[in-house]
Amino acid sequence: MNLLSTAIELSVGFIALLVLLKILGKSTFSQLTPFDFISALILGDLIGNAIYEDEANIGWILFAIAVWGTLILLIEWCTQKFRWTRGALEGKPSILIRDGQIERQEMKKNKIDMNQMLQLLRKEKVFSLREVAYAILESDGTMSVLKKTKYEMPTISDMNLPLKPVYLPVTLINDGQVDWENLSKSGHSEEWLLNHLQKHNIDRYKDIFYFEWKKDEGVYLEKM
Repeated sequence: MNLLSTAIELSVGFIALLVLLKILGKSTFSQLTPFDFISALILGDLIGNAIYEDEANIGWILFAIAVWGTLILLIEWCTQKFRWTRGALEGKPSILIRDGQIERQEMKKNKIDMNQMLQLLRKEKVFSLREVAYAILESDGTMSVLKKTKYEMPTISDMNLPLKPVYLPVTLINDGQVDWENLSKSGHSEEWLLNHLQKHNIDRYKDIFYFEWKKDEGVYLEKM
């Protein structure tokens, strides 16, 4: 196999995988179930074998991706259409701590020891079991935690403070490049942007590493 044919097959396989991931949707990335993990491993192995086998060609690569992608889409369709298939194909969440009590049988069932559970809790900013009312091991391996009332942070309504509207920050300059679309959507002009830069003694966009605007808090910037 020469270098040119290898480069072509790699490029075709790469593009085909991008198309497949686009078809499968964003949830594939955010909800990586055990089935998804196995599918990714097998798909990678199929593509690798197809690329480096001397008898394989671009047609074989596309065929492997198409067949495996169709099977994944079929599984996704089944889980959406038939609720009874979800537990087997996507997994079910397990309650490891219920009403402050550790469910040892559930830990054993999910092959989770105490050190692993404590590590998962620390990732949720929980450093003591006494703080936990419920801890749920999700099907993707992450932990969802509901703290006991006395350990919860007070909310705005708890303190009887007036509610304020919530605004998303808008990135206007990133790594020296102006996002003109975001600038337009924010309702500002280039003149407004330049005026803010001049206030910080900056003359060029490329001298800005990051520039953010938020309606209720104004401008935040970091120089190169």
